[in-house]
Amino acid sequence: MLDYVYGHDAIVADFVAQLIPSCRERGFPPESKAIGVIRDSSLVAGFVYHNYEPEAGVIELSGAALPKQPWLTRETLKRIFVYPFITCGCQMVVQRVARDDERLLGQLGALNFSLIQIPRMLGRDRDGVLCCLTYEDWINNRFNQRLRRQQEKQQKEAA
Repeated sequence: MLDYVYGHDAIVADFVAQLIPSCRERGFPPESKAIGVIRDSSLVAGFVYHNYEPEAGVIELSGAALPKQPWLTRETLKRIFVYPFITCGCQMVVQRVARDDERLLGQLGALNFSLIQIPRMLGRDRDGVLCCLTYEDWINNRFNQRLRRQQEKQQKEAA
């Protein structure tokens, strides 16, 4: 059984930063928001929202999880993306990923992210991929059928 923690942004952001080698030293900006995933009373995964640009409706997402800890569920995916898209009203989420992280890139592709390879994005000798997910691509992905129906029902009732 998974639980989710909100409002402990600094703790979750530090947890995520320690799991991302390129982020360990600098961490995340203090205004970052975060969601933690708890399993058996322990933090096993976290997601940090940073570099928010309200005028553009864009926010950056960074996440990390302990190895061999099951956390990826439909409910977790819903919670990860409801914050930027519903709570903040963003029109796009961006994530920077190392080009050689084929597993994560495959997962993001399955979630309808657009993947744009950028040479040297993560350093002189490290190519990266800018992963972009628009609201429309998120709400129309195969994992959101129930949420999409709920929103359509709410829109009809409001009209």
